[in-house]
Amino acid sequence: MYENNPIRVYVTHTFAEDEDYLRIFEFLEGVDRFFYVNLSKPENVPASGGMEAIKEELIRQIKECEAVVVPAAHYQRNPELIRFQMDVADANEKPIIAVRHFGGTAETPKELLDRANEHIEWNPREIADALRRQARLEDTSRWDVIDFP
Repeated sequence: MYENNPIRVYVTHTFAEDEDYLRIFEFLEGVDRFFYVNLSKPENVPASGGMEAIKEELIRQIKECEAVVVPAAHYQRNPELIRFQMDVADANEKPIIAVRHFGGTAETPKELLDRANEHIEWNPREIADALRRQARLEDTSRWDVIDFP
């Protein structure tokens, strides 16, 4: 993955930039040599058309991505809208990455676990590696070096 070929990422939302939504991108920004494009646009709330317009906007955003990231808290807050976004991901053969509740404050819902291709912790490297594995099928085996005194 190079700067001229970034991973196209979609993070579920309910047309608001909440803490978990912003945290995903904050974490990704801290990963060296990880290039991505954010295709989720919570600010693009349809002015008219009701739920049909909202669904069309979400379909448009998800169709172009390579992977969908679902923070568990989003699913807890609005399961119907997040379920729709996962349905769109499935229909377009986009892998789903579920991220546990921040701080481990609650269990990830079973339906989300059942539908996710991968279930990960809140960790910048883990999020980036999951995106590489799911979006680009890259091997991300890493070894941590521990220096003992």
